[in-house]
Amino acid sequence: MDEIYKIIEEKIKESGYTGPVNGYEIYNEICDFIDDKENGSFIFMSKKEDDVVYEYKVDIHDEDFNLSYVDIKASGQSYHIDFDA
Repeated sequence: MDEIYKIIEEKIKESGYTGPVNGYEIYNEICDFIDDKENGSFIFMSKKEDDVVYEYKVDIHDEDFNLSYVDIKASGQSYHIDFDA
């Protein structure tokens, strides 16, 4: 699992976002959100700090999920991280 957390962190940093990033927390937040959800595509938002908002697009399947993208809005800047690319 540590590899997944690291990939999340690296992809976000590659986008140019310089704020704090914790792959473990992001992964667990997604897992909490998708718990008891039916299959389908969902977008949800998470406010990290006063001026930092994460928007996740997650596709839920029977046995797993796919994090399609994360958009981060912070201090008037926007960062798009495409995990399907």
